[in-house]
Amino acid sequence: MAVIDGASMTNHAREIAKKIFMLIAEAEAKAHNLPIDEVHFHEVGAVDSIVDIISAAVCFDSLGISEVIVPKLSEGTGTVRCQHGRLPVPVPATLNIVTACGMPLEIMDATGEFVTPTGAAIACALATSHTLPSFFRIERIGLGAGKRAYTERAGILRALLVSDNQGEGERDEVLKIETDIDDCSGEVLGYTLEKLMQAGALDVHYAPVFMKKNRPAWELTVICKKEIRETLEDIIFRETTTIGVREFPSVMRVILKREEREVETPFGQALVKQVTFSDTVRNYPEYESVKALAEENEASFHEVFEAVRKAAEELD
Repeated sequence: MAVIDGASMTNHAREIAKKIFMLIAEAEAKAHNLPIDEVHFHEVGAVDSIVDIISAAVCFDSLGISEVIVPKLSEGTGTVRCQHGRLPVPVPATLNIVTACGMPLEIMDATGEFVTPTGAAIACALATSHTLPSFFRIERIGLGAGKRAYTERAGILRALLVSDNQGEGERDEVLKIETDIDDCSGEVLGYTLEKLMQAGALDVHYAPVFMKKNRPAWELTVICKKEIRETLEDIIFRETTTIGVREFPSVMRVILKREEREVETPFGQALVKQVTFSDTVRNYPEYESVKALAEENEASFHEVFEAVRKAAEELD
């Protein structure tokens, strides 16, 4: 972590690099049955891996992309020689990473290691979804191949920069989960919302309703990707008193193109969400970024917000 902290990069790039590093460290700790602080340096901190991690984080941050779709990772079979001798493919660390992140994994009929722990961690750290939109336009294509030679097939990584077909917003399919709750405290409901968002929900909100027997209650609504439905439902059942939920499995949404930009203000660096609609560009200061600067500088939220908004007006 000291190497990452000491490197010259944006805060966003540093966050990505740390996320990748921790995925590898936790996977190696589990593979060796050791506490994370006892994992040897060569397992998670070799120079080439650190270079790969930081390079990937800086490159991704420079692209300004907020949504990454990784349908699946394709791995081979056989064995591979490493620091601890020969290990079966997929190696334990790679399996631990994809398992922890819920990343779909395909085992191909090909001999060789096509997914390394570092590669799996980068893909998992960046992925926001595993489902491609029903239609899209390809803007750019990137193609790269490693140095290792394979016999059955080439080891190639391809990335596509895509946008919606109509140019106004990306359309994709999401899931809506609902339940009505009349016997939970506000503290429990607030805590549940935080847990749902941390687990990957796209949006969560409560609305006041009246239930049977004229009972005032709250309707909990969760918008999410289908891949994490069970995880979110487990949280709802575990944290609240509800005994059932409703599912709306085919809800279409339209998402305007957006990207995070960093601006410099008298209070420090802040993040701005830049949204594009047709030929109009709008900049919205990120709440958490404004809040952090206000607390750090002992300034009012409004004062910092206005400084960030003015700095955002100078963006391209």
